[in-house]
Amino acid sequence: MPIHDEDMMRTTDFLIIGGGVIGMMTAWQLAEAGHHVTLIERGECGREASWAGGGIVSPLYPWRYSEPVSRLSHWAEGYYPALAKRLADETGIDPEYRQMGLLYLGVKGESQAQAWSQRMGKPLERVGADVLYVKEPYLADGFVEGLWMPTLGSIRNPRLCRALRARLLSLDQVELREGVEVQALRCTRGRLLGVDTSHGTFGADRTILCGGAWTGQILTTVGIDLPVRPVKGQMMLFKTPPMKSRMLVERVVLMNGRYLIPRADGRLLIGSTLEEAGFDKTITENARNALLKSALDMVPALADCEIERQWAGLRPGAPDGVPFIGPAPGIDNLFINAGHYRNGLVLAPAATRLLVDQLLDRLPIVDPEPYRLPDTRSADRSSATLVGAG
Repeated sequence: MPIHDEDMMRTTDFLIIGGGVIGMMTAWQLAEAGHHVTLIERGECGREASWAGGGIVSPLYPWRYSEPVSRLSHWAEGYYPALAKRLADETGIDPEYRQMGLLYLGVKGESQAQAWSQRMGKPLERVGADVLYVKEPYLADGFVEGLWMPTLGSIRNPRLCRALRARLLSLDQVELREGVEVQALRCTRGRLLGVDTSHGTFGADRTILCGGAWTGQILTTVGIDLPVRPVKGQMMLFKTPPMKSRMLVERVVLMNGRYLIPRADGRLLIGSTLEEAGFDKTITENARNALLKSALDMVPALADCEIERQWAGLRPGAPDGVPFIGPAPGIDNLFINAGHYRNGLVLAPAATRLLVDQLLDRLPIVDPEPYRLPDTRSADRSSATLVGAG
């Protein structure tokens, strides 16, 4: 029930702000470790960037990322098949993990890709037109070669979000509060005392901020200038016709930074744009035309398919795409997990496990140092109170 008395503060072991995949996976792990967790979300869990993405369980061009991202990605990719099965078994909601591989078309810097493949032990091979058109016969004419990553998987992220939410609702140790907007963080003398919201004040021994694209905005008002900003991405969904022996596209196909992602029911995603538009999620005709052109350049038959939907989401951009995971500087009971940019869903199992390892004093899965937050506090705001940060 909502808390109407702002002078009354309910406390818990952990308070999580933000109900995307990062927040929900964190809550699940902490609850399974025996802790009481309250998760607050201003909307509905899993309806922001976690819902809006494509669900490829790998960075698009993984060899272009730094080692910190590669370490988390490698761990998470190996974890996803078992995670999807467990959620399906425990909630009855199948996240539809599909390991059908990825075809790269028109790749530049193949030597870098092959070096990464050998270093990471990740299968990646050059294939000719004969292999390309056997795997995907409806590709546009004229492709003579590409790269084939047979182990790549994808997950249907809206279903993943639904399954995670259902799992949390089934746990007695978790209090899930949606429609709760943060209004102020009470912080003094280097300690977070409570979180004022539209539904009263919440307190916790430790608070975890998983606010996605809004994280930097929130932290600025308590004197922490974390370089996390919203980066808009627009996507579209095609409905492809039923076919006798196969779907129109069965594998993830990637060309010039744009990708096609098939779903088990024949639907097909095309994504995505990269736009510096602040917190604006308006869909545009220019994006529609650009996405359609990219789709047709890969699979011309999509010209005859219905476009069911176009949408936009806000990624939490960070320098070099390396997320910030760890304690907030100067506030001893506030922790951050944010800035995953285009790889929030990719990295989520590993990024959340890394933070939970630190919270519970366990041996971390990877060295936490590359993800630590820089100390960017300003002297005149180090004891500020956050206001209006919904």
